[in-house]
Amino acid sequence: MHNDNERITDVVVLGGGLGGCMAALAAAKMGVRVIMTEETDWLGGQLTSQAVPPDEHQWIEKFGCTQTYREFRNRVRAYYKQNYPMTDEAESNELLNPGNGWVSRLCHEPKVALRVIEDMLAPYVSSGRITILYHYRPSAAAVNEDRVESVTVTHTGTGQEMLLTGAYFLDATECGDVLPLAGAEYVIGAESRHDTGEPHALEEANPLDMQSITHVFALDYVEGGDFTIAKPEQYDFWRQFVPKHSRFPLLSWYANDADDTTQMKEYGLFPDGRKDAAGREIMPLWTYRRIIDPALFEPGLYDGDITLINWPQNDYFLGPIIDVSAAERQEHLENAKQLSLSLVYWLQTETPRPDGGCGYPGIRLRTDVLGTEDGLAKYPYIRESRRIKSVYTITEQDVSKEIRGAQGICRYDDSVGVGSYHLDVHLTTVTNRTFYIPNYPYEIPLGALLPVRMKNLLPACKNIGTTQITNGCYRLHPTEWNIGESVGYLAAYALQNKVTPHEVRANQEHLHAYQALLQREGVQIHWPEDLPL
Repeated sequence: MHNDNERITDVVVLGGGLGGCMAALAAAKMGVRVIMTEETDWLGGQLTSQAVPPDEHQWIEKFGCTQTYREFRNRVRAYYKQNYPMTDEAESNELLNPGNGWVSRLCHEPKVALRVIEDMLAPYVSSGRITILYHYRPSAAAVNEDRVESVTVTHTGTGQEMLLTGAYFLDATECGDVLPLAGAEYVIGAESRHDTGEPHALEEANPLDMQSITHVFALDYVEGGDFTIAKPEQYDFWRQFVPKHSRFPLLSWYANDADDTTQMKEYGLFPDGRKDAAGREIMPLWTYRRIIDPALFEPGLYDGDITLINWPQNDYFLGPIIDVSAAERQEHLENAKQLSLSLVYWLQTETPRPDGGCGYPGIRLRTDVLGTEDGLAKYPYIRESRRIKSVYTITEQDVSKEIRGAQGICRYDDSVGVGSYHLDVHLTTVTNRTFYIPNYPYEIPLGALLPVRMKNLLPACKNIGTTQITNGCYRLHPTEWNIGESVGYLAAYALQNKVTPHEVRANQEHLHAYQALLQREGVQIHWPEDLPL
């Protein structure tokens, strides 16, 4: 049922990122009707509107993700082979990496990810089982006792309000925006060691000490061209800004070394074979998140490489955007954009070249790649969200290789998925801490998806019950995908069996039936016992 101002459905999914899309898809596959909102006009979050190629683990081509995530990856490769003129070698490569970037085995254009995600949802959108409301964000919630009865969403352009009523509400927004509206218990920023027992936690909690955000953009390089942009308003500030954790300007080729984040490491722009003072080859950031490698395509098709810029140089850490005033949030979002544009201008005009000159005016801001007029992604890359206070909280002790030692992988009886990534915490906004802690592969415990009190509000992306530190590995693309998918099936299972999600976990019969459902649908819930670590 719906009119212009009210819609009634089974499951309301707030947010159309990877978790939201997969929650909607999973519920729809179970015959449940879903309304999903999305703030921008692109579904896909991290992969599309935030323009971040997938961060994945070393086993991803064989196992360690859901069947639908594997389907997504296969469809991306097939899309290039079916639609782009490629070399014979590229076309026959089962493990095609369109950009040959070194951050991922599948660096590809955000628009291709968007197309594939829309295609995966298409049958359920066509049948009316999934309704997508673009340009809407949650603005209010009505709660009775421990249940959400409705969420009001507001159109970002017109201000029109719509009331969404359903049996379950899944918060898949990038910042966990439904949690405060519904009065759900949540945590932000850095916990204290006293709270979590984590060796890397702060002595005292600091809620405003959150991970940096990044406004990603796309570039290519045309030798001999001049595509210099107008000097950004804040360029003079960013050009001379030296972070307190460094002796080098932010706009330089020095950044924290992932192998030892207390040290700085030299990076380069293009691959040129140079070595640093320690004799290590200088890593070229240009190829890091490259999404088109012209060598794989018909000669002459591309003017040059296309690459996405999500580098240490445009991580914005001067202030948080969650639970601050609207004016402060807007200021930090604008500053993050200015930092990114300043990085473009610095690369075009001032960055030192190996030949002794300065700048590469042939670097071109590709406004078409991300579907925006300014060339910046439609939405900033958000690494850290509000996190629910959950029945079970995942801590550093569950994941860190050093802490777990011979215990190996932490296995949960109530696991609903798997993932793997280092505990990767980017520079934070107050203390400027950063970590890159080696991990064991991890599982996703159902207890971390259940709020301590709310009965029908569930997290569906990186707002699950992690700490700031474990968020550093549970926030990545395949894990967010798995979280959303498992939560979508959970809501459908609870609806169809007339139980609450908490009862699913508490009752062994329901838990095993739900886990069996997940496995039938291609969700891997445990790592192999003989996994070589």
